[in-house]
Amino acid sequence: MKKLHAKMPDSPGVYLMKNARGRILYIGKAANLKRRVSSYFLRPARLPAGRQDSRIEKMVSEVRKIDYKKTDTALEALILEATLIKKHEPPYNVREKDDKSFLYVEITKDKFPRVLLVRGRAYRQAGKSRAGGDRFGPFTSASSAREALRIIRKIFPFSVHPADKIGKFKKPCFDYEIGLCPGTCAGLIDKTDYLKNVRNIKLLFQGKKAAILRTLKREMEAASKRLDFEKAAKLRGRIFALEHVQDVALIKSEEDSGTENKARIEGYDISDISGTSAVGAMVVFRGGRPAPNEYRKFKIGTVFKPNDTAMLKEVIGRRLNHREWPLPDLFLIDGGKPQVNAAKKILRDSGFVIPVVGIAKGAKRKKNEFIGSIPYNLSPITLIKVRNEAHRFAQSYHKRLRKIISLGL
Repeated sequence: MKKLHAKMPDSPGVYLMKNARGRILYIGKAANLKRRVSSYFLRPARLPAGRQDSRIEKMVSEVRKIDYKKTDTALEALILEATLIKKHEPPYNVREKDDKSFLYVEITKDKFPRVLLVRGRAYRQAGKSRAGGDRFGPFTSASSAREALRIIRKIFPFSVHPADKIGKFKKPCFDYEIGLCPGTCAGLIDKTDYLKNVRNIKLLFQGKKAAILRTLKREMEAASKRLDFEKAAKLRGRIFALEHVQDVALIKSEEDSGTENKARIEGYDISDISGTSAVGAMVVFRGGRPAPNEYRKFKIGTVFKPNDTAMLKEVIGRRLNHREWPLPDLFLIDGGKPQVNAAKKILRDSGFVIPVVGIAKGAKRKKNEFIGSIPYNLSPITLIKVRNEAHRFAQSYHKRLRKIISLGL
């Protein structure tokens, strides 16, 4: 049986389990094909979504060949899985008659199309009378489908406002303020530009990322030639985001927590006294352990009064300019909502889609309140260690810098 999974790659993708006659029995997705597929054979089978162990054991006993299709990201694996399940209807995946519990991505036929998640039962009940356009799926994991749309909306903002609300808001909605709504709410985007976003979303769900990238690069070059540098920068950010999607939380229902052994976490803290001698610190943990040779120190150069949020934005902005440094699986911030929101904004503005979590200490610094969702493969204990190490490193650098200044060196 080991031959069935020995040559699987350590990359995202989709696996197709087949019987002796070549019939596809089951199609699954994975953030790491080798780890996921080997789990069926190396330890007692554990099914996602609460299926019966006896059913999966029966399936594994019939498997004689496993094909796979690699993808660049887990996001693309999720999309490809849905496409292949719809095409092949494998017997060990949930059957078509049960798809009323599945989720579908629906793009409506409105003037400014909405991108919605709908249950199969809702789609069936509505029938052809539903004002739906394109439909993609089925997605067997609701959490993965929602996470996929969250990632896609950060790259290609879309509207969820009904047609009668378009352009009727007195001021932009909250989603607009955080970069998710393109401004249909208050009439801040024209139909042509909006439909470009919708077209790219459709192409992404059709597995045509390469076509999207070609178009975006042509548009970026055209914008640069006509000296529209703001538009060119926005397009460059989208290109980078598509090429570097960080989606470690996407297939959490099917991956075990062992991925913490490979995760890179970057922890950040700011240290200053009344805005003087302000410094920022970046620490790195790999596999739950410190990697001191990758720590970095930042002397604040643009903020000259107490403002941890502005200082943090400077530090992360400077860090992101170092494209030669590996991107982390998580940004861990020593701070509360203002600091976390600042980090998310600078990441979003720079075209990055990477999880951010903060740890607020409270007024008496005696509690650990997590801000944001902790990725499934990382433990809170590890994150607290990263926070503590970032605080220690920042304090140490700050004291050393103050000593140097006091000595006039």
